[in-house]
Amino acid sequence: MSERSALRVRLDRLVREAVKFGAVGGAGLLVNLLVFNLVRHTTSLPVVRASVLATVVAIAFNYVGFRYFTYRDRDKGGRTRELTLFLLFSAAGLVVENGILYTATYGFGWDSPLQSNVFKFIGIGIATLFRFWSYRTWVFRAEPVADGEEGEERDGEERTEPVRAR
Repeated sequence: MSERSALRVRLDRLVREAVKFGAVGGAGLLVNLLVFNLVRHTTSLPVVRASVLATVVAIAFNYVGFRYFTYRDRDKGGRTRELTLFLLFSAAGLVVENGILYTATYGFGWDSPLQSNVFKFIGIGIATLFRFWSYRTWVFRAEPVADGEEGEERDGEERTEPVRAR
């Protein structure tokens, strides 16, 4: 396979992965915003607390979507490690997402329902870029190649590391 066609194959895979990630993320965005607005308008929780609760619900929703749709063909070994890393990177995204809302709400006094939704949406967008990179790089890793398969690809996925002897 030429270098150009190999690059094309990798780009095609990345685009397919990004589309699947976007489908799950888009559904997670709706869950996040629906829960946020429901909690904000039906309880007396402060804006950022309502947002953190909504983000946690969306994180749980997204894990299921990523594990069983976007990255279903990835390594399924080490679920404890996978879930730990997912929660770690999701928590970092939560801080980014809600830090932006916190700054807008308490730093600038932008607290109307429209302003809160705009800054929550902006925070989700920025956090999503980080999450996409971290999930595909560290959490849902490609399965390693088996001995004798180096350089080959299985099921259309590139492999990132060789299998170690046990």
